[in-house]
Amino acid sequence: MKRVHVAAAVIRGTDGRILIARRADSQHQGGLWEFPGGKVEAGEAVEIALARELHEELGIVVTRARPLIKVRHDYPEKQVLLDVWEVDGFTGEPHGAEGQPLAWVSPRELPQYDFPEANQPIVAAARLPGHYLITPGELEAPQLLRGIQKAIAGGIKLVQLRAPNGYDPKYRDVAVDAVGLCAGKAQLMLKGPLEWLGDFPAAGWHLTAEQLRKYAPKGRPFPRERWLAASCHNAEELALAEQMGVDFVTLSPVQATQTHPEAVPLGWEQVSELIEGFNRPVYVLGGVGPADCERAWQFGAQGVAGIRAFWPEA
Repeated sequence: MKRVHVAAAVIRGTDGRILIARRADSQHQGGLWEFPGGKVEAGEAVEIALARELHEELGIVVTRARPLIKVRHDYPEKQVLLDVWEVDGFTGEPHGAEGQPLAWVSPRELPQYDFPEANQPIVAAARLPGHYLITPGELEAPQLLRGIQKAIAGGIKLVQLRAPNGYDPKYRDVAVDAVGLCAGKAQLMLKGPLEWLGDFPAAGWHLTAEQLRKYAPKGRPFPRERWLAASCHNAEELALAEQMGVDFVTLSPVQATQTHPEAVPLGWEQVSELIEGFNRPVYVLGGVGPADCERAWQFGAQGVAGIRAFWPEA
């Protein structure tokens, strides 16, 4: 069965809201919402196909777009490759040129809409930022909290409270304060034993590679409303992350790092190959910073994760 290549767009308005369209009842997966786009013709460049489809469907002209995520999905009746681009520059007023209903929704509201199964990773990618801050491990609580506050004020929207010294009671105390600092401003990801999950309902959970190996066969430990991430370093761990149904991962190390000098860097080419076969948003980590974000996007990543690179008091 030939895989159908589809170019799709996460179209972002100046207010940050995202444009979605409802599929006609007569279509495959009819009645569900989708990200606008359509089939890439044989020999056609994806950007050209995307621009053509968005002009035909919505009457807009794309002026700025970048790769966001690629998703391969197998339905019983067809196989698709969704080649998704973020479009945040266009002219014209979008309208349902083919009679399809449209809606502008905030990223936070996206999960309330029914999308085809293949679109779930796109919903996650549309809601996630390009930068993922991981807190340094060696700081005392006041310094740590002050840095988080500063980072959020500087525009950071996704924060992992790192737990380098195992799972001690002090981490839990800092986590309580970090939840308060992030409320309504940034998504906090915690680490630790899954027994703690119930104590921090507002936080997402970032699993270690060890936890991934241990828990992946049991599946996702909580519903989709809550973010679940994992640390991955190779194809085997990425496969476990997919099996567990995580929302996103970090993939590391891309390059040599001060934090883990003993780890063998993957290099950009291998990172690109690993991302190519993985259907979830990926943050690249290790020897990369904000300046590498454009490059990460071109290689298929959601963005860049880092400790020193994003820490405001480095």
